[in-house]
Amino acid sequence: MLRLLANVDLLLATILVVNNLVNICIVILTAGIIDSVFTFLRFEFLFKTVLVTFLLLLFGEILPKVLAQTIPLRFASMVARPLLVLRWVFYPLSYALVRTSSRISEKAAHKSEISLDELADAVDMTQSSSPEEHVMLSGIVNFVNTEVQEIMKPRVDITALSMTADYETVKRTIIESGFSRIPVYEEDVDNIRGTLYVKDLLPYINNGGDFAWQQLIRKPYFVPEHKKINDLLADFQSNKVHMAIVVDEYGSTLGLVSLEDIIEEIVGEISDESDNDECFYTRLDAKSYIFEGKTHLGDFERILDIGEDVFADVRGEAETLAGLMLELKRDFPRKGDVFTSHDLRFTVQEMDGHRVDKIRVDLQ
Repeated sequence: MLRLLANVDLLLATILVVNNLVNICIVILTAGIIDSVFTFLRFEFLFKTVLVTFLLLLFGEILPKVLAQTIPLRFASMVARPLLVLRWVFYPLSYALVRTSSRISEKAAHKSEISLDELADAVDMTQSSSPEEHVMLSGIVNFVNTEVQEIMKPRVDITALSMTADYETVKRTIIESGFSRIPVYEEDVDNIRGTLYVKDLLPYINNGGDFAWQQLIRKPYFVPEHKKINDLLADFQSNKVHMAIVVDEYGSTLGLVSLEDIIEEIVGEISDESDNDECFYTRLDAKSYIFEGKTHLGDFERILDIGEDVFADVRGEAETLAGLMLELKRDFPRKGDVFTSHDLRFTVQEMDGHRVDKIRVDLQ
């Protein structure tokens, strides 16, 4: 019996071949017996059809299935040896059927493959009654092509703790930031030594300022900037972590990515009690806004209700509004610089060193 199950496809092909041969034999024998016993003047074809159909259903379909369901082990033992012989007898025909069906299945599967671009176009053409559904569908389609660097929190926005910080500073930083996990560095942010989980501090919340909180930090998890977020999600699940430090090819810290960042790529922005709704922009009037430079271009396009990837021809590698200013000027912007692109007027309002902090946007 196990020898038969070693190649299920070949076994099924043999059963189908034998089943069809048995059906043909039943038809021929029944027709011959009827012709030799009865002499019909009328309705000969109808009588033969009804009788043959009855015999086929009874002996070819119903009876074998009832026996197999009622006494499965005995029935399997009874038919195993005959099937072994029949598989050997009809091997050439059965093998040809298996190979042919496999090739047809492969071609059908290949033809049914749809590219991500085609899926994205289909989502864009979908007239969904819910904007949330459209955002989620777009997120799912683009999920496998999104890299960590596109969704990470940049280095300049990371809240981190120094290994030399006292316990009071640690508690104050936790309260002010509202984060449940905070990276810990030694000397500078390029040297991340671990991650401090706020829940690990709870048993020691009343300890004095000399408490050695450094003993509680956990091993950090590092990921390259070009890693796909679907792979990162799988890594998060297998390693049971919720946050990773993003590094470049030289090992320098570029940013931080969390499980929430990944999920937001599918379901959209997730706000909790510590978040300020839409805090990255201010609407001045119907055609004027003030945006933070770190605003993601996707969020910017959504707020202004303009097409996705409208800046594809000028954005280069930019992921944020500040990055777009760099691409438009091809140099470091300065306060007061004005750029015009796609019927939008950008004015650099505030700078933080070389970093674009605030940008005024006017619709023309």
